[in-house]
Amino acid sequence: MAGQCTILYINTEGFSDTQGTALRALGFDVEEVDDVPARDTLAKYHAVIVRLNDGGRLTSVAPRLRAAPLFGRRVLIALVPSSVTMRERRDAVDCGFNLVLPEQSSARDLAAAILSLLRRYPEHRCLLRSHNNRRHAAA
Repeated sequence: MAGQCTILYINTEGFSDTQGTALRALGFDVEEVDDVPARDTLAKYHAVIVRLNDGGRLTSVAPRLRAAPLFGRRVLIALVPSSVTMRERRDAVDCGFNLVLPEQSSARDLAAAILSLLRRYPEHRCLLRSHNNRRHAAA
């Protein structure tokens, strides 16, 4: 049976206002950290969201995360400020991110992106918890 959809939200810039609370309200199990955890623990999450200010660092972050043991085809999304150019965003996707979104994206936009990307990978099926703790199939 599929478990609850889990997200690792890596907030390297220390922003206090993130989409984590809203994603939890939508039924995801979200763990927010301020640095990349040990590589062997990344495999327990369905999706990893990385929030960075520097677009240039995106091209080095994605390959490192993708190289983690058992990371496989998990969803990897970057949240970037509007100052990051379209070229840097394309480079980030070419280097391993599934998607690069503006940091102002709503939790609903993030949830929709995660669920649509997870649908492609049947081995990463998961469930969302509703507000009354009933399970609903998500991906």
